[in-house]
Amino acid sequence: MTIRLGYQIPNFTYPGVPEERLFDTVAAQAKEAEAAGFDTVLVMDHFYQLPGIGTPDANMLEAYTTLGALASVTSTIQLSTLVTGNTYRNPALLAKTVTTLDVVSKGRAVLGIGAGWFEREHHDLGFEFGTFGQRFERLEEALTIISPMLEGEPATFEGKWYVARGAMNNPRVRPHIPIMLGGSGEQKTFRLAARFADHMNIICDVEDVARKVAVLRERCAEIGRDPATLATSYLAMGMVGENEAEAKELRESVPEDRRNRAFVGTAEQVAEQLHEKVIGAGIDGITINLIRNGHRPGVVNMVGEALKPIVTA
Repeated sequence: MTIRLGYQIPNFTYPGVPEERLFDTVAAQAKEAEAAGFDTVLVMDHFYQLPGIGTPDANMLEAYTTLGALASVTSTIQLSTLVTGNTYRNPALLAKTVTTLDVVSKGRAVLGIGAGWFEREHHDLGFEFGTFGQRFERLEEALTIISPMLEGEPATFEGKWYVARGAMNNPRVRPHIPIMLGGSGEQKTFRLAARFADHMNIICDVEDVARKVAVLRERCAEIGRDPATLATSYLAMGMVGENEAEAKELRESVPEDRRNRAFVGTAEQVAEQLHEKVIGAGIDGITINLIRNGHRPGVVNMVGEALKPIVTA
């Protein structure tokens, strides 16, 4: 399993689109991505919009309901979160949810997962947040339960946070559903990725990419895993204009704290930046979001056409 070219949909606020047509706009983006050669569509697993994208009360769709619906309007593209917040679901239930998505989509589900980080969501919705260390303890325990369940093996585990007693997981359509971790933590996230994951999506400032790739390879070597068996991708914030004038306007709208992760310009300029700074640093694939204009018909296709050559060369 790999993600060479992913399209993430993190924004569900579309000017001029009434809420009863909201999913239609999401589905149109997924179908356009599939037709344009993207191999994966991803949504965030959040309940509030994130700072830097919008206000907390902005539209946010529940991830797995959305992915299940997208399975019915697409046919080849992989479907995943980037990434599931482990703290929001019991791990055996999450394994069942992802496996059901895999059945519904005829083998196209990917479990994207991370430790969880958005404290306000936890506070407002009543989920236990805990400390940084506790969230990673929980993630490790969750993966210990989820991994066998995604391979059709009963899970038995009794830990500090979770218990499973021969948890079964049927029906299934594949012998293995791939696991993707998302994040940039060199000590915890990367070690868990080396142990459990098929894919690692690295989320970091662009100047840190090469170092992150090197450390991830070290974490694999520490446990005797061939680093080549752990595919990588990078999450890019795409501020892509259909022309130079729009690109300039988008450049001026990038929040200062996001500028080290934003790629701004025309589609061809953004592709050139990503080829040099990300693919050139050792990353296998690109996942891009188009927060400002991805809902506009034709933009996803334009970006896909520009990016395909840099990830298939």
